[in-house]
Amino acid sequence: MPKYLSRYNIVQIAYISLSFGVLGIASASGIALRLSRRDEGTEKMNEIAGYIKEGANAFLQKEMRFLLYGAILLALLVSLTIGWQNALSFIIGSFSSALAGYVGIAVSLKANVRSAAAALKGGIRPAFSAAYEGGAVMGLFVVGIALLGISSLYLVFGDPMDMVGYMFGASLVSLLLRVGGGIYTKGADIGSDIVGKVEAGIPEDDPRNPGVIADNVGDNVGDCAGMGADLFETYAVTIITAMLLGKLLVSIHSIPESFAIQLPLLLGGLAVLATLIGIPFIRLGKGRIMSAFYKGLAVSSAVVIVADYIVIGAHRGIFEAIVIGVLVLVAMYIFAEYFTSYEFKPVKNVAEKSQTGAAINIITGMANGLKSTTVPVLVVAAAVLFVFLLNGGLSSSAVSFYSGVYAVALSSVSMISLAGMVISIDTFGPIADNAGGIAEMAGLPDNVRLNATDPLDSVGNTTKATTKAYAIASAALATMSLFVAFDLELPKSALLQLFVYNPLVLIGLFIGAMVPFLFTSMLMEAVGITAFDIVNEIRRQFKLPGIIDGTTKPDYARCVGITTESAMKQLLLPGLLAAGAPLAVGFVLGPLALSGYMFGAIITGFPMAIWMTTGGGAWDNAKKYVEKGMYGGKNSETHKATVVGDTVGDATKDTAGPAVNPLIKVIMTVSVLFAPMIIVFHLLRSSSF
Repeated sequence: MPKYLSRYNIVQIAYISLSFGVLGIASASGIALRLSRRDEGTEKMNEIAGYIKEGANAFLQKEMRFLLYGAILLALLVSLTIGWQNALSFIIGSFSSALAGYVGIAVSLKANVRSAAAALKGGIRPAFSAAYEGGAVMGLFVVGIALLGISSLYLVFGDPMDMVGYMFGASLVSLLLRVGGGIYTKGADIGSDIVGKVEAGIPEDDPRNPGVIADNVGDNVGDCAGMGADLFETYAVTIITAMLLGKLLVSIHSIPESFAIQLPLLLGGLAVLATLIGIPFIRLGKGRIMSAFYKGLAVSSAVVIVADYIVIGAHRGIFEAIVIGVLVLVAMYIFAEYFTSYEFKPVKNVAEKSQTGAAINIITGMANGLKSTTVPVLVVAAAVLFVFLLNGGLSSSAVSFYSGVYAVALSSVSMISLAGMVISIDTFGPIADNAGGIAEMAGLPDNVRLNATDPLDSVGNTTKATTKAYAIASAALATMSLFVAFDLELPKSALLQLFVYNPLVLIGLFIGAMVPFLFTSMLMEAVGITAFDIVNEIRRQFKLPGIIDGTTKPDYARCVGITTESAMKQLLLPGLLAAGAPLAVGFVLGPLALSGYMFGAIITGFPMAIWMTTGGGAWDNAKKYVEKGMYGGKNSETHKATVVGDTVGDATKDTAGPAVNPLIKVIMTVSVLFAPMIIVFHLLRSSSF
């Protein structure tokens, strides 16, 4: 680290970061107030929005009660085994992650009906603005609450090791919100599509479909609450991990006043300012919808690079690492749009092959998703290599090596620091989707969906795919730093045995590589069980007099209840696997096996998450491409084939794939948190301990 960094006062930097967090929350509140003043539409639209709100709140209350009981038990465990500091951090991290999810739902429920009303009165541009305002509230609030919490904890404790509990709490709650919301949303969506679109031939979001309210509730609990908590924990874990490595550098360089620990917080704070500058540039013009988002992202990226240069200066290696992190973010956006937008060849190819039936649709979509893993993996690998080279990390010096690791951590911080902008773009998607559902159920003119909400919804599928690629790529960068933080707690004699052909490391590697497969299989099966129940319920109601001809109102609440109960029943086992398996490996086989376990999970989890999310997005937009009139249009045999592919993709892109990100974080954080106990108390002893 350059000597001039030591002139900064640590406490001053912490307060600056805290102030940026308050600025983010205040700005989100101001935009939310402006959003609430928008027209809410007709009485019928508000009635439907009320049904969605009621269902979302019912699910969230049950899930929060489950999380509360679990958090209390785990906080007691952490307090008794690790210390009260990390127990308090765990509670605050859990609460903050749950709050991020709650705000996601609250904002979406406000914005969806207002976006539909704007589409009715003014068309696509005001509908776009209303949906994006909701996203901006979510993005600014998430980064604001994260900076506020992390800065406050550091000011209280003064040691990042006492904040590992915050990472664990945020990751665990994020995982459960992702899993529960994902099972709910896709169980309802798949069941509604199979019976409604394929069997009955009625439009999407048709009010005659008993599962339609549950489907729209799912957009909120899965895509908004789940993603909000997901990116909150990614943001928090990335910053705290870099602070942990900063502490290591301080000890190596013997710089008592260095701000290496606080630099990640400062970078996050500067990015809040960059996001606020970039938001006004996101305005829909005459060109492509995605171009509006790229303008805001480009402005924020440029501003954050300039601001970071002012803070860091031209020090060789560190500033370049920050720039590389921003470039990885941009690369993830370009890559995900190419593989999931129907403007490009991969999605068009899936749609074209669907003319031969559902089987070829699924085969082509899987091939598309598997192929899509190439670019993100190579981009992340190249980023790590260049950052390491620029900071001398490949030299034989231990100081240079850890400086290179710290630079990689800063690169991941610079990438995740723009989470406010990314979340604002992502949340736009489910809001636009809900707006289209409200328009259909309220009986608004066809042009409202055709010319406004449907194009926005299609782009929303792409923005959701870009966010998932961004989240998992940032996780891949951050986990290297977490792995180093874990290994630094091992005795030196153990570190000398940390090589891949050590049987203990290899065993852990194999088990860890298997876990993402087992975990995602649980989620896929859970979605199938929920969808099975919904299909049978919708079929039952369609047999009742007056439902299919629209003279009798369906029992929406019945489907909402089925999805809620099913999701809650199947929430526990994946959570136990995520948090319990690394502890079992560590306490039984020891820390060397746990090191291999951590590596194995990220090595298979990263590409698996990419193929599931991009493959699913391509299936979804191939369906939308056909619905535009291609290859026979709606209700054609090609359309039915794409609907089948879309239902498969729903489970991969919105449930199993995105949940791999918090899975990896839970594995890493629980390993770091309990490492001191595992070193002392593991069963399989060796001469290294």
